[in-house]
Amino acid sequence: MLQLFHTLFYLPIFNILIFLYTFLPIQDMGIAIILLTILVRLALWPLTGRQIAIQKAMKELQPKIEEVKKKYKDDTMKRNEEIMRLYKENKANPASSCLPLLLQLPILLAMYQAFRKGLEEGTLVEVYSFIAKPEMINTHFLSLIDLTKPFILLAFIAAIAQFWQSKMMTLATPATSKDGARDEAMQAAINNKMMLYGMPIMTVIFGWTFPSGVMLYWLTNTVMMGIQQKVELKK
Repeated sequence: MLQLFHTLFYLPIFNILIFLYTFLPIQDMGIAIILLTILVRLALWPLTGRQIAIQKAMKELQPKIEEVKKKYKDDTMKRNEEIMRLYKENKANPASSCLPLLLQLPILLAMYQAFRKGLEEGTLVEVYSFIAKPEMINTHFLSLIDLTKPFILLAFIAAIAQFWQSKMMTLATPATSKDGARDEAMQAAINNKMMLYGMPIMTVIFGWTFPSGVMLYWLTNTVMMGIQQKVELKK
């Protein structure tokens, strides 16, 4: 399993990163990470757009869903059937909205593995033969941040970006109406709080120990995600 991950995810991500690094006029691994993140976000743009569209559709469907819950409050099977029918008719499958996040996890793990190794000379043997192999790698971003080591300020900046992006996400998340069940309303509020505050806190915690190269990827990814959300939510 580990070898499969290494072959299918780590090596391609690592080699794209090295290619971007050698392609740049000023060889800066931080800029290469930013470019790689932008490429990943552009590749995922259609899937992420679909995810946001589903969230919008679910928000618009919420009044009808609450009516179904009220109408069939004593018939769980019928209630679930009617809710699934609404989802199907409006092409709003909640499960499919998780796909972009799942696709990003292997990329994040590959970035962590690359910078955990430190991008030392020994790791360059894994560069594909058709990619120019640099004699050495400058692991500093703008000559200031060593991307192989934690940099807490970058973690805090990433956490702020995460809060901004999560705030937009919670606004786009379906809310339970006043006629909805009280426990469902409470659960929705808890989920929103976890997303709004939990993710930034986790970002800072990881930033204490993770290489700052991973944090730079996460920061750029979060900003790109926020930009796409603003674009898609205006449609």
